[in-house]
Amino acid sequence: MNARPTVQHYPAPVVTELEAPPVPSAPTSITGPRLTPAQLITFYSPDEWEDFIREWAVAVGEAYSQIKRLGGSNDKGADVAAFKTDRGFEGEWDCFQAKHYAKLLGWSDAFPEILKIFVGTVNGHYILPSVYAFLSPKGCGTGLNRLLSKPTDLRQKFLEELGSDKGVAASLDASLRDQVRTLAETTDFAMFRSVELVDAIAAHRTTAYHVARFGGPLPPRPPATSAPREIGEVEARYVAQLMDVYREANPTGSLAPDTLHTEPRLAAHFQRQRESFYAAESLRLHARDAVPPGTFEALQDDVHSGVIEIAEADHATSMTRLTQVLQASTQIDLSAHALTTISRTDDRKGICHQLANEDRLTWMRADP
Repeated sequence: MNARPTVQHYPAPVVTELEAPPVPSAPTSITGPRLTPAQLITFYSPDEWEDFIREWAVAVGEAYSQIKRLGGSNDKGADVAAFKTDRGFEGEWDCFQAKHYAKLLGWSDAFPEILKIFVGTVNGHYILPSVYAFLSPKGCGTGLNRLLSKPTDLRQKFLEELGSDKGVAASLDASLRDQVRTLAETTDFAMFRSVELVDAIAAHRTTAYHVARFGGPLPPRPPATSAPREIGEVEARYVAQLMDVYREANPTGSLAPDTLHTEPRLAAHFQRQRESFYAAESLRLHARDAVPPGTFEALQDDVHSGVIEIAEADHATSMTRLTQVLQASTQIDLSAHALTTISRTDDRKGICHQLANEDRLTWMRADP
């Protein structure tokens, strides 16, 4: 009599946050890499491929409330769960199965993963995802692609494999196998699909991560927004600092933004600072869509490091301190930043006012 096959257990998934990709520290190449994105991806490690899939998911699912990693002791590769609601696995979600294999994916690769999602659902770990997509640099072989293109045939193939007394399905006990069969028979297998690498790269190209990952020129920067007539709330602190500097320079007057026109030289100076501030804001907003999160903040940090010693030195007047800091900001070597190729002199001065908005730079020296 044959020994009973060992039951294969599928533990509950362990969900962990996906870290944002690191901020690039090297200048972005104007000509791009010698290898195409598809060629570079061939040499990725599984972790790099997972990072790429995480970035790609941002492009295909702007409505996702969270994108998380699915992990378990029996889970090989990097499965990514993209939740459409704040209910996580209890609400609608998509599952992206990232397989960085050196070969085409075949049925023998796909069946265990499809089985796993049904077993996990039967065991109550999650509801079935709305979409279950395979992503592999080499893509799927002809046979698997044909099955994924015909959901009815895919379900029939799955049920046949599920009933086999050999392979991974044979390790399931009879009760669990019956429950999986019942669920599969009522499931629309159109949820299973593959994502071609060329399509994944095209979608990734629309994200803020593409240039940092693959090189090439940054998207064209739109013209900077001129300073509006009315002073906005976003300007409150740096404008207050400028007013303190102006009052020190002209102690006999009661200067404020709406009375500054009585001092034409200071009024012209104030307008230049506002234009610089909005130039930097324009760069910040462009960076949000063109480069990974944190890139612009890294530029701000380097500007701060380049001027802080001057800002904290002794100066005859606060206006002298302000002027020397602004001049120094235009001379800092920022060639290591991806945004250098599209930044301007006014951006650097404006970043100083952004820092003043946060009191990271102050123009008036505190009384000892």
